[in-house]
Formats: sequence, structure tokens, C-alpha cells
Amino acid sequence: MSGLSWRIRGVRSTLRPVRAIHAFVSGTVQGVFFRQSCRRIAREFALHGWVRNTPDGQVEVWAQGDAEAVEKLSDWLWLGPPSAMVVAVVSHDSEPDASLQDFLIVN
Repeated sequence: MSGLSWRIRGVRSTLRPVRAIHAFVSGTVQGVFFRQSCRRIAREFALHGWVRNTPDGQVEVWAQGDAEAVEKLSDWLWLGPPSAMVVAVVSHDSEPDASLQDFLIVN
């Protein structure tokens, strides 16, 4: 899907589609630097959102931004950091949250 183009005062810019996902990652994903690695990757892709551990041993992720970058992070969730062993990723698209301005590890 191509973005919409627009001009302001002679500057051409492209509005890219924004996508948000809410995901749960299961397997050996806690105690293996999954959250730290996810935050680093998300920031490299200029995504906003958060990542946290859940009481049942999963990692929960909310990520939003450029649709292509969100897709790349979704692919990475299946890999995780080297010490992780991901067995499942369950995610769904969500409405973007305009209040998110960074990608954080939350409790």
C-alpha cells in the first residue's frame, strides 16, 4: 500500500500507513532479555508502544507506527533474542494510541 503525498510550504512529505498491534509471546521469553531486545528493535524501527512480562510467563507487546516497521517487529517476535525459545505469538491489530511517544519497558 503506498502512502499519501502532501506538500506544506514546498516541502514534499509522505504519510505512511500507521498500524498498531497487541501481541502475546509465549515460550521461554522471560529472563532472556526479551523485553530489552524488543525495546531496542522497536526503537530502531521508530515504533512507539511498550513491552512487559505477564504473570503467566508470557511477554505482552503493544507496538505502533509505520505499517512496514510493525510487520518487521511482528516477524522478530517469532525469533526473539538468542536465548529465547518462542513457541507462539498471538497478535491482533488495534487502534493506534496517539498518547504513545516512545517504546518502553513497563511493569
